Amino acid sequence: MLKCSIALIACFTSILSDVSTIEGYWRSIDDKTGEKLSVIEIRKDAKNEYNGTIVYRYPTVPGAKALSHCTKCTGALKNKPILGMQLLTGFKDDPNKANAYIDGLIVEPKSGRHYKGKGNLSSDGKRLRMRGYIGVSSLGRTVVWLRTDSANP
Repeated sequence: MLKCSIALIACFTSILSDVSTIEGYWRSIDDKTGEKLSVIEIRKDAKNEYNGTIVYRYPTVPGAKALSHCTKCTGALKNKPILGMQLLTGFKDDPNKANAYIDGLIVEPKSGRHYKGKGNLSSDGKRLRMRGYIGVSSLGRTVVWLRTDSANP
């Protein structure tokens, strides 16, 4: 009985710890059209920084132009496939705020632009508010990503 209780507590604790981090899979939604765009996998690296890679692209709606390569990107990302692209780099836990992430960089594949970034995880761990900005945070845009269970929706 005691072993069973300990196992349940360990399982419950691991479930709770999963929602207090941005690690995992996230569904990005176009904030203008509401269309599902991609699934991004966020992982923490050896430097304790979070990085996100596009692991799935949703099919485009009929009649829409499919964006398969970052044609507007510059430098090393120029004409690279969007699937497999690392679009989040260097996000760190905010030492002053729970469920907040700072000091990251975000690439927007549609425009090829690079932005400073920060994020906030909802208290239930199901929504991630990602803000990309130039210079100061007030000069930016926020999108909401939804947690998903896997890379394949």
